[in-house]
Amino acid sequence: MDNALIRKIEQMIYIIRRQKVMLDSDLAALYGVTTKRLNEQVRRNIKRFPADFMFRLTAEEGHSLRSQFATLETGRGKHRKYLPMVFTENGVAMLSGVLNSDRAISVNISIMRTFTNFRQLLASDESLSAKIENIEKGANQLFKIVFKRLDALEAEIPLLPPNRRKIGI
Repeated sequence: MDNALIRKIEQMIYIIRRQKVMLDSDLAALYGVTTKRLNEQVRRNIKRFPADFMFRLTAEEGHSLRSQFATLETGRGKHRKYLPMVFTENGVAMLSGVLNSDRAISVNISIMRTFTNFRQLLASDESLSAKIENIEKGANQLFKIVFKRLDALEAEIPLLPPNRRKIGI
């Protein structure tokens, strides 16, 4: 169950404003509470959630997410009244203190493990990025050499006389 939960959580992590975040509705589903209840608990403990722990999406960000999920339905009560709140890794950690149940603790441990796995993956990705950058630098140097040699060859080729007879149309 733990690995299945971690895979499920991985799919619920989004990059918004260059931060890995989770939507309030996804967290509420994981914790087994309604989104309204989760947000209510956050509002009651708002001092625990500074701007780098939690923020509300802008209308544009909310629309972008909704269009990605293709969940926009017409009719009364078919979609959220308020824009979603998202929680960074620190905000998710703080939620475990606000939602104090055995399930919340268990889910929170899995979420923290998932964020840790992402950090490790990104660290290895950064070393790959450095290697790719070195390869690109080498390729750029090779291209400079090739272009210099092509320019030299072009200078050696005699120019065609301007009054030469044209071939074709």
